[in-house]
Amino acid sequence: MSRGGLRVAAIGSRLIGWTIVAALPAVAVAQQAPAPASGASQTADQDLGGGPTGDILNPENLFQLYYSAKTAPGSGPDGTIRTVTTDTFKLRGDYAFDLSPDWQFVVRGDLPYLAKDPVNSVNPDGEFLYGLGDADVQGTVIRTFDSRWKAGAAVRLITPSGDWDNGLGSGLWRVQPAAGFRYSLPEISFGSYFEPFARYDQSFAGDPAKKAISNLQFAPLVNFSLPDRFFLSLYPSADIRWNFGPPVTGQTGRLFLPFDARIGRNFSNNLSVSLEVGVPIIKQYPVYDFATQLRVNINF
Repeated sequence: MSRGGLRVAAIGSRLIGWTIVAALPAVAVAQQAPAPASGASQTADQDLGGGPTGDILNPENLFQLYYSAKTAPGSGPDGTIRTVTTDTFKLRGDYAFDLSPDWQFVVRGDLPYLAKDPVNSVNPDGEFLYGLGDADVQGTVIRTFDSRWKAGAAVRLITPSGDWDNGLGSGLWRVQPAAGFRYSLPEISFGSYFEPFARYDQSFAGDPAKKAISNLQFAPLVNFSLPDRFFLSLYPSADIRWNFGPPVTGQTGRLFLPFDARIGRNFSNNLSVSLEVGVPIIKQYPVYDFATQLRVNINF
């Protein structure tokens, strides 16, 4: 089997393993949950699982276990382009403060651990390297206008905590201001909504030898609430990109446009599991060749 085929097989096996690990506690919680006393209470219980937890305009207290596998073009020997695989294990925490009946403030923190196989001066053979990635913190202000409308704005600070000499971090301080709104769609189903949001990723300090980062990121998120607490989200991540910064390896234009979808289930009011997959449609600005993300959210 080719090196590329081995990478795909490895990603698939890791994803299956993590899905099984995530599903086991979810199944246990679902089995222990008491049965509803009547048909009416069953309907209300299903309505509670209308959508994913942890999106930008959903003020909740949660702890998230996150795993992603991504392949992207990277620099190889003699100027060639070589596929680089990045596995990310991340711990996320969200905590929401109620400022008033209509205003909330949400604090978020991410601590990533990476496994990556770049080719560089310290890793000429392209072996997997392991270490912390770039940690970040985010603050979001959310205003609820009525039962249909809410809006919010956020600022995310990304620190150069990853080992950038080994390619595990950007080596740059970055800021990401973001804004979006939500419009509920009860005509489709309880819990369905349209929630577009945009953010700008801008580096402002750090290693001067590293390329500056400057790109617009957009997500036209649409969530469909499905029966039995399942949900389907289209474009839940801000993976649509327009690069204003220096070109990266393999770049031929400025636009990256993928197809991105997430399917998941809320097993209880405190446990949600989802799987997201992204594949490029337009890859003038190469962000990834393939990306998948597994999230386990525990609400408290």
